[in-house]
Amino acid sequence: MAKNLVIVESPTKARSISKMLGRNYKVKATVGHLRDLPKSKFGVDIENNFEPEYIKVRGRAKTINELKKEAKTADKVYLATDPDREGEAISWHLEYLLDLDPNENNRVEFHEITKNNVLAAMKKPRKIDKNLVDAQQARRVMDRIVGYEISPILWKRVKSGLSAGRVQSVALKLIVDRQKEIDEFIPEEYWTITAKHKYGDISFESEFYGTKTKKMKVANEAGAKKVLEKIDKDNFKVESISKTKRKRRPYAPYTTSTLQQDASNRLGFSTKFTMQLAQQLYEGIDIGKDGTVGLISYMRTDATRISKEIVGESLKYIKEKYGAEYAGKGNTYSGKKKGSQDAHEAIRPTSIFRDPISIKTYLTDQQYKLYKLIWSRVVASQMADYEYLSTQINYDNNGIIFRSNGKITIFDGFNKLSGSLDNENILPDLKEGEVISAEKIEKDQHFTNPPARYTEASLVKTLEEFGIGRPSTYSATINQIISRNYVELDGRSIYPTKLGKTVNEFLQENFDDVINVEFTADMENQLDKIAEDGVNWKDVLNAFYKDFRKDMDAVKKDTTDYKVKDKVLDEKCPKCGKALAVKHGRNGKFIGCTGFPDCDFTKSIIKTTGVKCPKCKDGEIIEKVSKRGKRFYGCNNYPKCDYALWDPPTGETCPECGNLLIHKKNRNTDEIRCSACDYVKVKKR
Repeated sequence: MAKNLVIVESPTKARSISKMLGRNYKVKATVGHLRDLPKSKFGVDIENNFEPEYIKVRGRAKTINELKKEAKTADKVYLATDPDREGEAISWHLEYLLDLDPNENNRVEFHEITKNNVLAAMKKPRKIDKNLVDAQQARRVMDRIVGYEISPILWKRVKSGLSAGRVQSVALKLIVDRQKEIDEFIPEEYWTITAKHKYGDISFESEFYGTKTKKMKVANEAGAKKVLEKIDKDNFKVESISKTKRKRRPYAPYTTSTLQQDASNRLGFSTKFTMQLAQQLYEGIDIGKDGTVGLISYMRTDATRISKEIVGESLKYIKEKYGAEYAGKGNTYSGKKKGSQDAHEAIRPTSIFRDPISIKTYLTDQQYKLYKLIWSRVVASQMADYEYLSTQINYDNNGIIFRSNGKITIFDGFNKLSGSLDNENILPDLKEGEVISAEKIEKDQHFTNPPARYTEASLVKTLEEFGIGRPSTYSATINQIISRNYVELDGRSIYPTKLGKTVNEFLQENFDDVINVEFTADMENQLDKIAEDGVNWKDVLNAFYKDFRKDMDAVKKDTTDYKVKDKVLDEKCPKCGKALAVKHGRNGKFIGCTGFPDCDFTKSIIKTTGVKCPKCKDGEIIEKVSKRGKRFYGCNNYPKCDYALWDPPTGETCPECGNLLIHKKNRNTDEIRCSACDYVKVKKR
């Protein structure tokens, strides 16, 4: 019979750890929270110094009783929940539910699920860190106050069923403010003049710069023509050449936010999906003869530090794979950044020698892509600098200056692995005073662009830069404003809905003291001080509540109507005959009956492209959403016809193969191209 009980959150983690600890340990999973604030009422006694009323989570009695039974017969109970503030709070609740001695060393942390790490952690149990628990309690209570106090007012003044979150509302504000900038942006015309040169086998470009004394902007076509009139295409005299040797250091290993950003930009993963995959890689994957093992370290972290052991493994791998000249100096990236929680490591592989290709057959395609991203980032972080020659050539053409900028690799360093810094505009070895010709000179019209809409990646980056939220909250923050229909996704771009704009307007006009970037960032710093310095968490809540209460008292006196009404359609309900309307639900917009709740008729909103299906010839290509929330385009005759595209069809066919042309647009591409062959009709950038 097992003598020791180990409690974790997830069954997968429990199975992985159980195999590592052996028969003297029984590992059980809580499968979520067992004790929390009640859902049916406020649950915070503000008059009694913000005392929270914790209750057993409904439906979890069986799990609690099983754990109690196991704990009573165990010689020792180990609380091995996740190594962050929320995990610490879950262990604290377990300590209470199981009636464990708070002076006992019951708490263990697994920063990675490998046998060596798990066995080492079991030898170093500690007491529960009450500072970490209090920081989590403060966040939980603060968010409960905001949600429970503001939501009823939103129902009355804006629309029933709405809710507001402390951090989510600031994220919504950022998105609405960015949309306002875009709406108010006035494009300005400008022109570029580009000379196309060929010198030997090298084709390159130079661009109009100005005169010898100043840089000039060409505002219109007339200005461009004036410049062209002065240029002799056979008289580009090399006036000056500057070559500067530069180095670029490799990027630090991933934090939660930088992983979410790169997974979005490079792999097209949502923040939610990225964290789901990372959780799977952390909790353990069966990789054959090595059994079930965690492949990465804990995935909620804002540290870039990596251990000396991983540095050593990386350097050994680099020397064996690429040669000693590619090995760096062994940087552990140990500097602690502002706002960093705890002494965690960066997200890293548990073994560098477990390279992606060696375990590919044991991973799903998505797991493999994310693991490869994490593994490559850490190995590249230990490689030598990328060295290049930054070259600038100025040409004098009848007093008009043209300029070429180029970059030539001297030593590829970490780029050997990452491949992200390829040569740009390679320039020939010209000499000062040399005269070259232009094959052609082009003038092009452009317009300035408004600020780009936020993507999930850029929003996470902005939240982190402002100090809003922490590793465990970025993904949840974005998911909540999407699920509440305050924002919608157009491809990867996030834009506010009419409802989101109205909610933001209400919050900014009534709660701008507490729902703003500066106040929210300061609250995050206060939570850090509770965790790190032992600041009294109820004092922090008191300071917060004074400002919040002032706004609440004022808003109750205001009677401004912000009501958002459903858009009524010129279409009758086939079930009861009343008008249909566009409504908002948990999964987005839909069409429903205005007679609800007496009539429950609903139907989906179909976004058609107007393009006939080329496969069945009968259906039409419509916009759809995959199970993972990714937009695609498929035949409306599905499942009879399975024709599908990831990018929207233009309605035109390819002149080379006859398949549909698509509009492919992402961070690096904006083009009209064939869905089947290499034909490109328009390349916009």
